[in-house]
Amino acid sequence: MGEVTTEFHTGLGGVQLAVHRLGQGRPVILLHGLFSSAEVNWIRYGHAALIAAAGFEVIMPDLRAHGMSDASQNPSDYPHDVLVTDLEALVRSLGLSDYDLGGFSLGARTALKGVLAGLTPRRLVLGGMGLEGLVKWGGRSDFFLDVIDRFGTIPRDDPAYFAQSFMKTMKIDPVAARLLLHSIVGPHAREGGGIADFSAVTMPTLVVCGTEDRDNGSPHALVDALPQGTLAEIPGTHMSCVSRRELGQAILGFLSV
Repeated sequence: MGEVTTEFHTGLGGVQLAVHRLGQGRPVILLHGLFSSAEVNWIRYGHAALIAAAGFEVIMPDLRAHGMSDASQNPSDYPHDVLVTDLEALVRSLGLSDYDLGGFSLGARTALKGVLAGLTPRRLVLGGMGLEGLVKWGGRSDFFLDVIDRFGTIPRDDPAYFAQSFMKTMKIDPVAARLLLHSIVGPHAREGGGIADFSAVTMPTLVVCGTEDRDNGSPHALVDALPQGTLAEIPGTHMSCVSRRELGQAILGFLSV
């Protein structure tokens, strides 16, 4: 299986984007969540190693403004849906035609938006996601923009305190994070940057979500909205389920069918 290797791809605006790879075999791209990184979501708790040991090459980019990727403060580096643009560019640069795709939270949203933009993975994994987090993304975005507005001043008894602490731990640049969040909502802010039509998501799709995780709404409702959706519930909240071995096991079980 080998060790995790890291390479850098030049993205839109010359931004350097880190891509971590592990294993050999069928490619599967996994995208991490907001304020997180490939290391935290996929490597640290053994999910990537588990999947790679089963005969996959796990490809894990750090989204721009996250992890080892550049956190540009230039607004021109954050056009609408730039994360989808980055994902499309990664698929092209690696020459992938037969691959699987997945993500957690913001990574799940980005993966789904990539499919709606024309990507055609064999299978799709949406982790930590419910229907409302896709249909009404603007509400989630507003919560995190408020965290950025009050960054460094949020008291312990505030519901936003944990997000502030996580940003500090992950050394997130608030300026870059704000630009990225605005790029996700983009010109459709009046509709909350939501996704209304899932009919183009024709591939088998796994929704994997913690039993105590409703941060992004109902995973059951999301499965019902997908043409070929299935649900795997695992122990944990939105944050804690990432550390559970069941996350990697659920993804591997789905990809191995």
